[in-house]
Parts: sequence; C-alpha cells; structure tokens
Amino acid sequence: MNNNDNNNLMQLASGALEPLGFEVLEVQVQNMGGQPIVLVRIDRLDEQPVTVDDLARASRAAEVEFDRADPIAGEYRLEFESPGGKRPLLRARHFERMLGLKVRVRGDGHSFTAPLTGVDGDRVTFTVNGEPVTLTAGTFQANLAEFPDRHR
Repeated sequence: MNNNDNNNLMQLASGALEPLGFEVLEVQVQNMGGQPIVLVRIDRLDEQPVTVDDLARASRAAEVEFDRADPIAGEYRLEFESPGGKRPLLRARHFERMLGLKVRVRGDGHSFTAPLTGVDGDRVTFTVNGEPVTLTAGTFQANLAEFPDRHR
C-alpha cells in the first residue's frame, strides 16, 4: 500500500470519527500472511483516556464509512486501539501534553531519543546530549519513549 492509499484511509477514518470527538492519530495496514488488518489508532479530542466503549463506538461509526467507500479490495479486518505508551506525537498540542518525557524522534535529519523540554508554537525542543535541538512539529516522526505516570 502506498502513501496515497494510506492518506485516503486516514481521511476516511477521520471523516467518520472527528464528528464523534475522536482524533485519528494513525492508520496502518498490516498484512500478517493472510487477511489484511487496517489498524486505526485514536485519541479523544477532549484529551480524556480512551475507553473500551470509545473504541466500540469508533469502530461502529468507521465500519459504516469503510463499507460505503470500500477502500481495500477483498476482505480485511478493521481494528481500533488507543494510543498507548508509544503514542505518536503529531501536533504541537500533543507535545505540550508530554513535556518532560522522553521521545523517540526520526526524520528531518535526526534520529534520537531525548527528553522533551519545550514547546513554543509549532517549535518543539529536546535536550540531546546536553544541547537543545529544536524542530518543527509535523516535519518529523515522534513517539513517546516512556510511559507517563498518569494520563496526560
């Protein structure tokens, strides 16, 4: 599956879920030697923890949209999960919630795991080997590298 197909799946899921108060963090297509699995990782727009009921509600809403659009040829399984401990950080507000925690960064010429030490607009700062490294949110991939002690 190419990036354009993945973007289409992301738009399809977002269109179905954002009106219900969910943010689609990522969509992955996994093919584990058989039927493809479309994994949709969601968060709540109100930043409360994602519950099992939330996952069921999101699944029902997205299933209708995916059935209507039929984005993947053949049979596939649609699965939903909360962001979990290795949550993707995509926008400035995601980084703001995780200040002080270690983040794994890849892209934009960088590859490191370091504490997140500041957010100013869309500029995100990490302390790498004692030195500040500031990047622009959305120009690199980032995931939490440590689990927070409480929901953020």
